[in-house]
This record gives sequence, structure tokens and C-alpha cells, in this order.
Amino acid sequence: MPLITQQFIVNAPIEICFDLSRSIELHVISTRHTGERAIAGVTTGLIGLHETVTWRARHFGIWQTLTSKITAYNRPYYFADEMVSGIFKSFRHQHLFEQVAGGTRMTDIFDFTSPLGLLGSLADKLLLEHYMTRLLRKRNQVIKEYAETGKWHEVF
Repeated sequence: MPLITQQFIVNAPIEICFDLSRSIELHVISTRHTGERAIAGVTTGLIGLHETVTWRARHFGIWQTLTSKITAYNRPYYFADEMVSGIFKSFRHQHLFEQVAGGTRMTDIFDFTSPLGLLGSLADKLLLEHYMTRLLRKRNQVIKEYAETGKWHEVF
């Protein structure tokens, strides 16, 4: 069961970072290379507590569909989304926000389990953990760019 933790500082107010992290439009921008788009549930705007979004994207050359739900929410400090249906056996993505001097410390904790038992565990170690780390890093770079440059006005 891989656990990916990333932490970074954004020179922007905590509320902006929090809202960018739950923006459907920003998520689409940050995953443009996968063709990801929201196809059901909340498909635009800011997702909130108990709401779901269904994503369709191409990963490893295969079109996949994944539905996640916001299961915990404490604006502007924390929210979590969990897979309802999709390719993983399970995943939980926690987003933590802390106001620090000059900006916001954002922490992502992504905990996932692949299906297929031992074969899935092998895929996690050889492929998925690195792939998901890069995907999250790219997303966080886009959040940082939009928050720090004022481009956040383009997405909400």
C-alpha cells in the first residue's frame, strides 16, 4: 500500500490554495497531458463536502474512469477525497493547508492500493508509485503557478 507525501510552500493566501486544490477547472489544466475531463457529478467550479466527480483520462494508453468523493472538509485547512469506483482497489488523497510566514504550506498525502494482490503490489513498486508521484508533483506545480501569479482568477 504505497503512501506518497509531498509538501511545498506557495506564496499565496491559504484560501486561494485551498480553493485551487478543489477546482475542477484547475484539475483539468494540471492533467491536460492525460486528456482528463470531468464527465459526471461536479463537472465545473469548486467541489465540496459529500460531492462526487467522475473523471475520464488516458493513463498508460488506456482510457479509464474514476469517481471520487469529498469525504472530509474543513475550509481552509483540510479536505480529503476517496475513490468510490475506478481502477484502484482503494485510494485516499488528503490535502492539508497551513498558513506560514509569506504563504501557505500545502501537504498532499496520497494512499492507494492497486488491485490484483501480489501482482498489483509489484506494479505499485515498479511503476505506479513513481507515476502517481509525478502526477501529483505536476498538479502541485500548476496550483503554485496559478496561486502565485494571479492566474487563479481564470478558474474561479
